[in-house]
Amino acid sequence: MTELLTAAQMRAIEQDAIESGDVTGLALMERAGQGVVEAIFEEWPELGSEGGVAPRPSDSPQSISEKVKHRAVVLCGPGNNGGDGFVVARLLKEHGWEVEVFLYGNAGTLPPDAKINCERWRGMGAINDLSVPNALADVARPDIIIDAVFGTGLARPIEGRLAQILQSLGATRSLGAVKSVAIDLPSGLCSDSGRSLGVFTTADLTVSFHRFKLGHVLDRGAMQCGRAVVKGIGLDDRAFSVERKRQVVLEARPAQRLHKHSVAHKFSHGHAFVLSGGAGKTGAARLAARGALRIGAGLVTLGVPHEAQAEVAAQITALMMREVGDAGALAKTLEDDRLNALCIGPGFGVSETQAALVGAVLKAGRATVLDADALTLMSRDADLFAGLHDKCVLTPHAGEFKRLFPDIAEKLSAAPTKGPAYSKVDATREAAKRAGCVVLFKGADTVIAAPDGRCSINAAVYDRSAPWLATAGSGDVLAGFITGLLARGLAPMQAAETGAWLHVECARTFGPGLIAEDLPEQLPDVLRSLGA
Repeated sequence: MTELLTAAQMRAIEQDAIESGDVTGLALMERAGQGVVEAIFEEWPELGSEGGVAPRPSDSPQSISEKVKHRAVVLCGPGNNGGDGFVVARLLKEHGWEVEVFLYGNAGTLPPDAKINCERWRGMGAINDLSVPNALADVARPDIIIDAVFGTGLARPIEGRLAQILQSLGATRSLGAVKSVAIDLPSGLCSDSGRSLGVFTTADLTVSFHRFKLGHVLDRGAMQCGRAVVKGIGLDDRAFSVERKRQVVLEARPAQRLHKHSVAHKFSHGHAFVLSGGAGKTGAARLAARGALRIGAGLVTLGVPHEAQAEVAAQITALMMREVGDAGALAKTLEDDRLNALCIGPGFGVSETQAALVGAVLKAGRATVLDADALTLMSRDADLFAGLHDKCVLTPHAGEFKRLFPDIAEKLSAAPTKGPAYSKVDATREAAKRAGCVVLFKGADTVIAAPDGRCSINAAVYDRSAPWLATAGSGDVLAGFITGLLARGLAPMQAAETGAWLHVECARTFGPGLIAEDLPEQLPDVLRSLGA
């Protein structure tokens, strides 16, 4: 589990370190520049020397220059991100590179530390004006472009000539002509939301410092950042305290052990109950039930309407089945309090009969996953929505989220006019507070929030990308995973986080060609790797 930071939190950590006397802002800027250069040589060893090996600390600038003939263009902005750029320019120059520097803004109004590094560079080379027309027209093609124009502190959209310049650089990169490195974030990307502020710029490599920011994993962040790495700059954030419920964490391996004790029996691990749709529409519920069983629920029963029983019975073995035709029959079934986790919605239908069944499930007050059609029914019926309780988990995709929370979705989809922009984290937290339960807002940047403000992101991006999950039924399996974990006794937030993480790992284990039926069958290998 790794904490993700907002721009404000990162500034507070840096300021705390500076005010404590442990470090100066100038030293932090120097370390940041060193981290960028280090990351460049790690990503592209061939840029270190003609032989493909990065320069050694003991190499003199003269010996390096005899071996290396690389070119860099460094674009510096009017703030401390620009100051980092000046450091990178100087260090690359010291490594024997030919470096051209462009500044957007007035050198005289740079922040103090950035101004010092600007003057240090001025002693080595010229500073060109990025704001003049065709500023880059006569620049010889470099090996690499460094984007140090705007980092985490951007508060307004980029417009006009600068937007055109940055956009053209993105086009150049897309043709494979030049490598691009962004310091902190590609300019124009909001660090708190991953949304574009006026211009869509991309990088091959993005180098951040101390911690990843929300914008690296939310929305377009991963698409624009290319490969993202974090470099330490000697900060210690132990003195910086954020109220736990306001933190956002990037989920890693589950903290909860998922093994089964040798003295346990099936009822020790709960009994999940999954409600099915009618004839011809039972597949989604069977996928969810299979997921609940594979993830370790001791027993799993499908609640099936009469007309679909033959269809379901012909396709299940370890799963059990019970006829449930209406809300009355369901209420009777739920008199068995061993049914401790419920799932409703996958392939369920949206008739009045199904609405009554959703109401009966909510009235039972047990741990419940509401997905798919159950979410649609709640979006149409305020009384059903009012029946939500703190043992529920809602699992909407973007369309379902829009139906359930139209005003929140409208804020999220509106073009941002300033930074920090309204983010998927903001939206999911607001939705969870309104619903009074855990909300898992699906996507490559799945966000999970509890009513008290706790929030995590399960990001299937960068090296953890799992594009194969974009297949019919994968969401039904996720609903089953979470239901099975609820049956095993995990709290709703923990069940949602763990289920989402395992869901991605199953997809990554299988890889290309994945269909939803494959996901539960990968769980044994994934759980074994966790020591379960």
